[in-house]
Amino acid sequence: MDSFEPNGNGNDDSLPPPPPPPEVPPNVVPVKAEELPPEPVKKKPSRVPIARRGLGSKGSKLQLLTNHFKVDVNNKDGHFFHYSVALFYEDGRPVEGKGVGRKVIDRVQETYSSELAGKDFAYDGEKSLFTVGALPRNKLEFTVVLEDIISNSRNNGNCSPDGHGSPNEGDRKRMRRPNRAKTFKVEISFAAKIPMQAIANALRGQETENFQEAIRVLDIILRQNAAKKGCLLVRQSFFHNDPMNFADVGGGVLGCRGFHSSFRTTQSGLSLNIDVSTTMIIQPGPVVDFLIANQNVRDPYSLDWNKAKKTLKNLRITTSPSNQEYKICGLSELPCRQQTFTLKGKGGDESAEEITVFDYFSKYRNIELRYSADMPCINVGKPKRPTYFPIELCSLVSLQRYTKALTTLQRASLVEKSRQKPQERMRVLSDVLKVSKYDSDPLLQSCAVRINTGFTQVDGRVLPAPRLKFGNGEEFNPRNGRWNFNNKTFAQPTKIERWAVANFSARCDVKSLVKDLTRCAGNKGIQIDPPFDVFEESPQFRRAPPMVRVDKMFEDIQSKLPGAPQFLLCLLPERKNCDIYGPWKKKNLADFGIINQCMCPQRVNDQYLTNVLLKINAKLGGINSFLSVEKTPSIPIVSKAPTIILGMDVSHGSPGQTDIPSIAAVVSSRQWPLISKYRACVRTQSPKVEMIDNLFKPVGEKEDEGIIRELLVDFYQSSGNRKPDNIIIFRDGVSESQFTQVLNIELSQIIEACKFLDEQWNPKFVVIVAQKNHHTKFFQNGSPDNVPPGTIIDNKICHPRNYDFYLCAHAGMIGTTRPTHYHVLLDEIGFSADDLQELVHSLSYVYQRSTTAISVVAPVCYAHLAATQLGQFLKFEDRSDTSSHGGQSSASGGGAVPQLPPLQENVCNSMFFC
Repeated sequence: MDSFEPNGNGNDDSLPPPPPPPEVPPNVVPVKAEELPPEPVKKKPSRVPIARRGLGSKGSKLQLLTNHFKVDVNNKDGHFFHYSVALFYEDGRPVEGKGVGRKVIDRVQETYSSELAGKDFAYDGEKSLFTVGALPRNKLEFTVVLEDIISNSRNNGNCSPDGHGSPNEGDRKRMRRPNRAKTFKVEISFAAKIPMQAIANALRGQETENFQEAIRVLDIILRQNAAKKGCLLVRQSFFHNDPMNFADVGGGVLGCRGFHSSFRTTQSGLSLNIDVSTTMIIQPGPVVDFLIANQNVRDPYSLDWNKAKKTLKNLRITTSPSNQEYKICGLSELPCRQQTFTLKGKGGDESAEEITVFDYFSKYRNIELRYSADMPCINVGKPKRPTYFPIELCSLVSLQRYTKALTTLQRASLVEKSRQKPQERMRVLSDVLKVSKYDSDPLLQSCAVRINTGFTQVDGRVLPAPRLKFGNGEEFNPRNGRWNFNNKTFAQPTKIERWAVANFSARCDVKSLVKDLTRCAGNKGIQIDPPFDVFEESPQFRRAPPMVRVDKMFEDIQSKLPGAPQFLLCLLPERKNCDIYGPWKKKNLADFGIINQCMCPQRVNDQYLTNVLLKINAKLGGINSFLSVEKTPSIPIVSKAPTIILGMDVSHGSPGQTDIPSIAAVVSSRQWPLISKYRACVRTQSPKVEMIDNLFKPVGEKEDEGIIRELLVDFYQSSGNRKPDNIIIFRDGVSESQFTQVLNIELSQIIEACKFLDEQWNPKFVVIVAQKNHHTKFFQNGSPDNVPPGTIIDNKICHPRNYDFYLCAHAGMIGTTRPTHYHVLLDEIGFSADDLQELVHSLSYVYQRSTTAISVVAPVCYAHLAATQLGQFLKFEDRSDTSSHGGQSSASGGGAVPQLPPLQENVCNSMFFC
């Protein structure tokens, strides 16, 4: 674009031309290029996260407790020995099914204890096994016999519905079958030697690959400890089979409360981080009860069996009366009363008879079936060799994970039922440590690891809230992270002139609503003219598909309005998950370029209308409130030189949705020296890919279609034709293992985008990762309240080398506050610890949608909002339609990724996502 000219020419802050090349001294004979030896190819050094430069000191001091428990490692000269494990069946086939490994290895230890020198194992359940000290030999082979506990197949030549033979010998075989044995061959081979000293080195800030492996061994020991207690293991979280920990969230789904545990290196040594954790499980018990709840029907006769077949596949059941465990393969095609099979008698084929499953159980097994005669049977065999059970004899086993996305109601119920006040959480965590009995674990004892039971004490500081500016020059100091607009006006109110109402809600009194909205807006300084018209949805379209309803509404609007309105207010029939929302947003933003606001006119009062006006004012270019230091301007470093702030996030489809593209969003600040106004750029990319791959996308010598160019040009145009000297990046949603990728992939693309615009331009970068998905919590000793807003911790439990800190910017009103964990990966600008922490804290107060400090910086929240809102565009689109906007290769080689339709230019620079 013309705004950025090559080499900075024409810009009032362009860099000076490069110095001329040095002259060759007269006594040096220049060497011709061809005479020089070829230079070795230099590999570009990989960027790594920077080390901590100091601790902050601002704020009032506060003593806190945290859910980190100090770990003493006294065997620093010892070694863990890593062995590879290979499991085979008797015929040489490798064992691929999960779950059997632990049983086999346990049997190896029981059977061959002397050959293993009595060693205890830390086994990960798959292919790795660890011991303290070496096993007698580098390669060991064993054969063990294991009873077949879960049956998925039938005896050869046995065609009875439940895997049993003729009726006369059925009971005898049923008693014998659980003990049917399988033989396994086990190979254990030496792989590596891991010094425990690596842990001590890491605590001094010298991390090595050995350290990661040593910590992994300790984590595996805890997993094994939980596995032996019959827990469900989900990564580093453990869930006991205790109904006291179950909470029904509806739909046949339970929230199961357990605990997370992981070892962490900290400034004060090694610690064990233990926290409450929740996973979703299938409601155990009769299969029919689960299906009725899952499909929300009154009785089993109303069930959709096609849906049930998909839901039940691969779940584990026990059957009555044998209590034998099986895995579900599918459902029978015919109901129990009609589904037949060949029952073989003692005389072989001559005495075989064709019989229904119902008759077999009622006549030969003397089991009265009360309601399942007209329902499909459960198949626990194979599709071509079925084994059938009547559904009423089947019960779902406990602790089976439910991995589908929760509905809005289920999620709300889960949040409600899993809340814990700080003191309750502390009590639960103390109980977990007592029940786990880690001190008596033989492996922890043999490597001299001891876990203290007391919460770690840390030094916190409470930063003062930044002063806010409202309309008419009024200023205010937020109290407890909150403020309101009672008797206040917006800092920069907008004016709404050409607008209309689209009403999809049949029961709404629109006239009264518009009157209340206009009155409330006037009190906040916004002048609203009467709407041009109110467009009511025709009753005949209320049951039509969402896209049809939106199209019909727009046909009506276009036929009556003289031109595109400045603003549209949309009244939705449902408050949550309304199907109209996605098509409506696409129509407004991508097709017509109209700023719009959706609302559901239920329980409307002045507080609700004020919250709606906060969004409307921000979308139309106004500012509700901003930091006093923005206008002074006196933000350290940021106010002194043009500075752009970026927020980056990637949202992915729900679990199991592998075909839904991921949505990458980057928001950028504009109108420097403000840090309260932003715009967004959103793109799709390959499913489940976390790194953003569209930051820099050159399509020719002079064109770059990447995200960053678009945002930099906007900053330049909105900030008095100034290029940013400083670029501060907040990245959400990446784990510690991905930090180097952020620095070496994403930051490299951003630098390339800058160089593409101006080769001589060298802005300075700060890269900060914001993590919410962690398990560190803070408590006030003896107080029932959460930590106060503005609480910051950068000592004791923070990383021994890296630059990180925890910040609770918001007031936790419900449950236990979850701090945001900030990791500073790069700082070329040179912020002091206090200045950087104060900037991060202040950015939690510029979120225009609310009148509270938020838990993570506003740019990150905005990026998440933008990705979520535009992701709705694809929700109701046909795949062929979305891919017509130009494809992009999937990173996994899975073909083109559907593209989002471009937004109209007049909404691109707005805070449409607010």
